[in-house]
Amino acid sequence: MANEKQKVPEIMTDLRKDIVKLPEIIKECSGIRIFGRLIKSIIYTTDIAIIRNTDADAVIAVYPFTPHPTIIKSITEAADIPVFSGVGGGLTQGARAVSMSTFAEAQGSIGVVVNAPTPLETIRGIAEVVDIPVIGTVTSTYSPIREKLAAGITILNVSGGKDTPEIVAHIRQNYPDIPIIATGGPDNRSNLATIRAGANAVTYTPPTNGQLFSQKMDKYRETEKEDYLQKHE
Repeated sequence: MANEKQKVPEIMTDLRKDIVKLPEIIKECSGIRIFGRLIKSIIYTTDIAIIRNTDADAVIAVYPFTPHPTIIKSITEAADIPVFSGVGGGLTQGARAVSMSTFAEAQGSIGVVVNAPTPLETIRGIAEVVDIPVIGTVTSTYSPIREKLAAGITILNVSGGKDTPEIVAHIRQNYPDIPIIATGGPDNRSNLATIRAGANAVTYTPPTNGQLFSQKMDKYRETEKEDYLQKHE
């Protein structure tokens, strides 16, 4: 009896039942334990409303603009789950990326994320000043993994679109012990392929706030229609 898997009790209220739930299949990955906290599922968004209403283990907050302290501060203050903060690497490099990293750590980020084009000098500068993981984004099998790791990257973040499982498998074959975060894709098949390739944690891109609200409004309209028809039968 003691060896049987126990059922996990779930507590939920009517006001919170519409949270963004990540695919159950993501729980199949091993996870990455950071400062004692096991992280398997990571939601990819900067929307504070979604961050406050999800069952993800963590959030990865990267965006296609130069990182700004106000954005990092807003997300880390609002989040009730660990935050991986984007600090540059594409548009933003050098001293600014380093200073953004120290700011992200001071605000409580559990890790900082640098984009694929980040120069090795910038990675070294960040790794020298922060005491949290430096996460390096990888977009293809041609990425200089060895050099990135030597410069101070501690976790790889694979974002290769449909080629993600192939990239993950390539990295895992050559670096069996490196922690890997990877995009899972739109369905269970793609998520499972990423996990089986060797990803330790999986990122999930949720529907937008507008899409979620549109779905809710459709339900409201249908309910109003049903109420009206019942009253006028």
